[in-house]
This record gives sequence, structure tokens and C-alpha cells, in this order.
Amino acid sequence: MEFLQDHSIQNELLLIFISVLLGVLIGAEREYRNKSAGLRTFILVCFGACLFTILSIKIGTDDPDRIAANIITGIGFLGAGVIFKGDNKIDGITTATTIWATASIGMAVGSGYVYLSLLGTILVLLVLSALTYLEDIIDKNHKIIEYKIETVNSGDILHCEELFKKYHLKSKASKQQYSQGNLSTTWILTGKKINHESLIKELRSDSKIIAYQF
Repeated sequence: MEFLQDHSIQNELLLIFISVLLGVLIGAEREYRNKSAGLRTFILVCFGACLFTILSIKIGTDDPDRIAANIITGIGFLGAGVIFKGDNKIDGITTATTIWATASIGMAVGSGYVYLSLLGTILVLLVLSALTYLEDIIDKNHKIIEYKIETVNSGDILHCEELFKKYHLKSKASKQQYSQGNLSTTWILTGKKINHESLIKELRSDSKIIAYQF
């Protein structure tokens, strides 16, 4: 009986070690990209999910999924903490979903499905790393940027539209603000990345443009 207990403890320690290792692999990728949640966060998420799952199996004899089910709720609150609104978009969603996926990997390890957790880790790393190149290709050909351009008078809006057409950028005015003789217009422009870069150079030297930001 004592031998069986020792063997069980060794197996559990091995599972915890594996969960830490997988957390290191995912966390290192996020740390390398300087994301809001880094190496320590992902190690603790994977290790914690693994340990909670082991405890759920050991002490929840009548209802073994009770503790494990609450891991998902807890991870949801944790993931929400890394999502924040940037200037033009919502940031942190990828990191939040990675935390969620890492918790599932930790749960798989804690349940003894080591091969499944290894496959999950490989897929997470592929999505985070390999698909970045695909995103770059999409950005080069279809980049959407929000510009805030300030001009002297409303007549210069037509001048802005001509600039956008010159650089083959589709435009849509989303907001306007008039103050002290100057008109500030927020534009949503869509087009190739190289065309955006050419437009920005033009805006710097255009006398009709008082100020711009993007």
C-alpha cells in the first residue's frame, strides 16, 4: 500500500514538472514578444491548472469535475485583466486566449493526458509563431489604419480625399471636430502598407495639413 502511494506521488510530481516545462515553452514565446503576460504568468497558469485538476481528481470522489470546472471561470477573470483598449484597437486578446489555452494544457497534464498536452503546446506555439508571418503578408496587402488629420478649413477635406485616391487608399470619415477655425477629421483608410507609408511622407510636407496622427 505504501509502495502504491509513493508511486502515485512520483507520478503526480512528474505531471507537475511537465506542466511547468510546457508553461515555460509558451511563456518564453510571449516573453520574447514582450507581451503583458510573460514567462512567470504562463508557468503559474499551467502549473496551477495542473495542480487543481490533480486535486479535483483526488478529493472530488463524488464529483471529480467540480474543482476542474471552476478553473475555467478563474482563468476567464485572469484573461480579462490583460485585455485593454489601445489607441486604435483592442490589445491583449491574443495573450488572454493564450492564457486560456495554457490552462487547458495544464488540465490535460493533470488528468494524465500528457501526449494530448504536448500536442496542444505544439499547436499553440505554431499559432503564435508561424501564423505571425501570415499576418504580416495580410498587413502588407490590406492594412487598416485610423488617421486623425487637422486642416485649416472644411474645403481641405476634398484635398485629403484626393491624396487618398492618389495613393490608392479607400477612405471613410468616421468623426469630425471643429475648433478655433481648424477642422479635425478622423479617417479610416484601407490599402497596402507601402501606400500608407507614402501617404505619411506626403502629409509631413503638405502645407494644407496642420497636424496628423495615426
